[in-house]
Amino acid sequence: MQFHVDGFYPGDPRFSDPQDRVVPPPIKRPLPEKVDVLIVGCGPAGLNLAAQLTKFAGIQVAIIDQKDDRLLVGQADGIACRTMEMFQAYGFADQIIQEAYQVNEAAFWKPDVDQPGHITRSSKVQDVADDLSEMPHLIINQARVHDMFLDVMRQNPGKVEPHYQRKLLELEVDPDAGDYPVTARIERLVNYSQYSQEIETVKARYVVGCDGARSNVRTAIGKELVGDALNQAWGVMDVLLNTDFPDIRLKSLIHSSHEGNMLIIPREGGYMVRIYIELDKLKAGERVARDQMTPEVLIAAANRILQPYSIDVKEVAWWSVYEIGQRITTAFDDSTDTRAARVFLAGDACHTHSPKAGQGLNTSVMDTWNLGWKLAHVLTGRADESILKTYSDERREYGQALIDFDREFSRMFSAKPRSAENPDGVDPEEFQRYFQLFGEYTAGVSIQYRPSIMVGEGQHQALAKGFTVGKRFHSAPVVRLADAKPVQLGHCHLADGAYRLYAFAGSAEPMSENCGVKALCEFLDRDERSPLRKHTPANAEQDAVIDVRAIFQPHHQTIETGSLHPLLTPEKGKYGLRDHEKVFTVDNRPSSSGGGMNIYEMRGIDREKGCILIVRPDQYVAEVLPLDDYAGVANFFSRVLLDA
Repeated sequence: MQFHVDGFYPGDPRFSDPQDRVVPPPIKRPLPEKVDVLIVGCGPAGLNLAAQLTKFAGIQVAIIDQKDDRLLVGQADGIACRTMEMFQAYGFADQIIQEAYQVNEAAFWKPDVDQPGHITRSSKVQDVADDLSEMPHLIINQARVHDMFLDVMRQNPGKVEPHYQRKLLELEVDPDAGDYPVTARIERLVNYSQYSQEIETVKARYVVGCDGARSNVRTAIGKELVGDALNQAWGVMDVLLNTDFPDIRLKSLIHSSHEGNMLIIPREGGYMVRIYIELDKLKAGERVARDQMTPEVLIAAANRILQPYSIDVKEVAWWSVYEIGQRITTAFDDSTDTRAARVFLAGDACHTHSPKAGQGLNTSVMDTWNLGWKLAHVLTGRADESILKTYSDERREYGQALIDFDREFSRMFSAKPRSAENPDGVDPEEFQRYFQLFGEYTAGVSIQYRPSIMVGEGQHQALAKGFTVGKRFHSAPVVRLADAKPVQLGHCHLADGAYRLYAFAGSAEPMSENCGVKALCEFLDRDERSPLRKHTPANAEQDAVIDVRAIFQPHHQTIETGSLHPLLTPEKGKYGLRDHEKVFTVDNRPSSSGGGMNIYEMRGIDREKGCILIVRPDQYVAEVLPLDDYAGVANFFSRVLLDA
């Protein structure tokens, strides 16, 4: 899509008249007196959490923010491949892809050896490696992501709208206070007279602080951010411009000899560009002189760095100045040795870092993507609250890894190029190698959670070498049996809190007496040890808690749908209509890169034996088991789920 050609206007670009993009503000209403979960902060972390929890009609959720209304002009803009996989689970990935700028290549620029005052291109590299993800790396206004989450919150059974103009004043946790142990005192920022102050009190089972680096929730539970500031200041601006710089529509990382460094990120719509500009290094303890900074100062700095090229800025849609610092909180929740957590932190409330690696929004939403379904399981009676401890265990380790990566990435990006005058500088080619080496990290697909009650030891990893236990489910193409439609298997994952159990068939004829998938279906359907029988509520759909799906190796035209076990075509809804989308076969078409798209070959699945793959609701592989390891299946789910 192309838009912004006549100027920047926030909102849905499908409306040609910018006035039609205006969304009416939510109706002013008081906060409820009691909720299951109170979310503080309407950033990406908070909205993602609300979107998950509203999937369950029985969970009462309230989300508050100090702002007057929804975000219109975003701060973050980079959407990693892993985040797009999550958006697919909500159903709005396609719309984001259509609107966004897709990052395909990155251009690297360094000082010209013959004319050090000028820059020259050193190389162009592929931004996302082949088969890293079925999803692209995208750039889009953070506000549009917020809009998508807000739509999901309205459409879900929970039907939640944010309460704006609310400031958290105090939090008190009383473990002996019964079902609602957390009391929040909240100031409503709309005063009816000059001297009035309206205070609302909300009691909650759980509170989640998604309220940024200056988090009131974090302060209330006695936690703090610790770490180092790098004493670096950067300016950022979204601009509509003309330029003779040849790579203006490519992600460009620019090192100049003496004028500082710059990062160019093309924005959605085909005309707008985001520019990150290095400002003078700060002295220890010094703050950015924001009152002395203007867009004109940033534009002049950009033109000095870009020599011999220049930019002619027509409009500045948004700009800001920030200081880089890498900090992480002392704890992600308020748990103690004697009681479980009641208050959690997520996003910038528990880790801060520079934006140039594009990890801010992406890490924040992955925090609450990890937490949301666990809270939902506890609140709906699916699991014991002991599972909530895994949130801090899993996310704090990754948060620290992010800090370490960002510190090195920022150091290399901000350092002067190595030269005879500056032998201690950074070789631009070394920076490029670092950029490529950590491609999986910046794409968000490198996380591997350690073994726990929710992640197996990987004893049978050899059965599916490409589905690493503890890492995210790496999707691959398959063909849906019922309608012969080529699909991505990972797109079976929905933001509905359900586990996925994939049965990859071995070499036996599908649904024959020797078929391991048929035998597994018999166990799951009839055996008293079956996790489906033990953990699925009587009034719920068969796949509400554990969604069973099968993948066979023969061509889809050789398998009759009538031969399938009834467990793979479950009756659903008030009419008992059969679900025909649970069974797949391999996709034997050649890929565009010349190889095949057979999921068994792509992901190293044992073609003779097959396997069982258990995937958590947040799309992480929990366990790989032999196709006949019924005890292993039952034992895994007994660890994480309560009997219905």
